[in-house]
Amino acid sequence: MEKIKEKMNQLRFEADNAVTRAEDAEAKNKKYDQLILEKDQEITSMSHKISVLEAELDKVDAKLAEAKASQEEGESLKSTNENLTRKIALLEEELDAAEKNVKETMEKLRQVDVKAEHFERQVQRIEQERDQWEKKFEEMQQKYKQSQAELDNMVANMESL
Repeated sequence: MEKIKEKMNQLRFEADNAVTRAEDAEAKNKKYDQLILEKDQEITSMSHKISVLEAELDKVDAKLAEAKASQEEGESLKSTNENLTRKIALLEEELDAAEKNVKETMEKLRQVDVKAEHFERQVQRIEQERDQWEKKFEEMQQKYKQSQAELDNMVANMESL
């Protein structure tokens, strides 16, 4: 009887531990889902910045073409052309910096995706382990009920003697 109680206590402890581990895994999964969402938002923001910079670059390219046509008109417009060239250089530097940032962000996203896949596999493994523990717990509970019924039956038989 004492061994059964010890075994039941042990099973309860193991079940509680399995539930705790499952809850921890779910919390981690939620945390990583939130991180993925944040990274997706960051990528969307960077994509928007790139499209804005590309539009600005297109505008600057158009202005450069106009400046080259104006240069043929005379030397008086030379200073305007130099100013536009400086702006283009600055925008190209900004574009280069933005492209580098996007590449870094994409690499980070890829790393986050790899980590997320790893953690998803861990969550699946932990959920399977939890399911196994729950099945074992149910089996042990059934065995306990059977043993309890046999014990009650045996006590009833002894009392009837």
